[in-house]
Amino acid sequence: MIPSPQNLSAQRSPDAGALASATVIEGSHTVVIVGGGAAGIGVAASLLAREPDLDIALIDAAQTHYYQPGFTMVGGGFFDAGATVRRMVDCLPPKVRWIEAEVSAFEPEQNQVVLSYGRRVRYERLIVCPGLTLNWEGIEGLAETLGRNGVTSNYRFDLAPYTWQLVNSLRGGQAFFTQPPMPIKCAGAAQKAMYLSCDAWRQKGTLSSTTVRFYNAGAVLFGVADYVPALMSYVEAYGIDLCFQHTLVGIDGPGRIARFNRVMPDGSVQIVEETFDMIHVVPPQVAPDFIKTSPLADHAGWIDVNPTTLRHTSFTNIWALGDATNTTNAKTMAAARKQAPIVAHNVLASLGRVTGQAKYDGYGSCPLTVERGKIVLAEFVYGGKIKPTFPDWIIDGTKPSRVAWMLKTNVLPPLYWQGMLKGREWLARPELAE
Repeated sequence: MIPSPQNLSAQRSPDAGALASATVIEGSHTVVIVGGGAAGIGVAASLLAREPDLDIALIDAAQTHYYQPGFTMVGGGFFDAGATVRRMVDCLPPKVRWIEAEVSAFEPEQNQVVLSYGRRVRYERLIVCPGLTLNWEGIEGLAETLGRNGVTSNYRFDLAPYTWQLVNSLRGGQAFFTQPPMPIKCAGAAQKAMYLSCDAWRQKGTLSSTTVRFYNAGAVLFGVADYVPALMSYVEAYGIDLCFQHTLVGIDGPGRIARFNRVMPDGSVQIVEETFDMIHVVPPQVAPDFIKTSPLADHAGWIDVNPTTLRHTSFTNIWALGDATNTTNAKTMAAARKQAPIVAHNVLASLGRVTGQAKYDGYGSCPLTVERGKIVLAEFVYGGKIKPTFPDWIIDGTKPSRVAWMLKTNVLPPLYWQGMLKGREWLARPELAE
């Protein structure tokens, strides 16, 4: 989940008794879910759609739930920010017990989760999906200048409207868009913001007086080569300067200076400083601290799961999904939408409630908004293999499409709110292994 400053994860105030008794049990449940984002609520809803009386508790301190794929559209001037946010209590399935707390640790040998104020929650099955952490502090000076001095990011709910404010008011100058090293959630987000901004400037007649640069820490425009030709046609049409292997490491907001580390052909690193009028920043992203330091993590700090079953590699009664796992799929809502029914089925199979094993093929999707009214709909699985949902005569994902735009703006939001979060697995029924 992407918190805004006014909605940072709140936690229940501990009473004296709780502090004094670190071993007090908060509760015991058949299934405990850590995280109330798209993955957490989605898997809870899928479980209850199959077993309406299943005993489930969900742990998350946040009071607000966000439809994060909508942030880009807010930053592009198409969605109102209010359409992307709801109260957590209104999103949770009514039969789920909501524990409003943060998790500080895991005790898998005892089948317990430790809450931030010391109490434990016991489980028979555990599902972990806390999302990842946006490391704003990982870029020197960024946190202090966000939302001011022309510095913005669609990765935060409260800043997406500022993106549109900057785009709408810019009359030329230097406009930068950055992408950090992988892994990040929604690898196309920086490009989406850039293309929609360029389209707005083109319509206003100011694009020709605007220098647009895409500073990408990687070496390619997009990780799945089949979609690159369509994207390059827009890069060329908008006159975007591609700056590969440039990592943003510092920002002087008042001075409007961005500092990059540039990897040279010989492997050396050169410091590059550029002045800007507007800069859209995608922050570096890491696994949450309580995941990195837990026995659930791999050597890089991500939850170590089987990439097909999403079951933990060491603890057989634990599953994980969403952005915090070490699977190689794209970290997108579309991936979580596919993963939730798979984990739900496999958890119930482990309890003897259903038969067979569901398998995940690494599906992820990135609707790349390249201009007002058109989208390049990237859909792919493990290994970068294309896997379209629709036949080419409906949507050819390798080309910009108006139908894909309609899907993004008119279909996907209700598919999320009324489908995924309600346990209706439209376009997401799991495949069972033979």
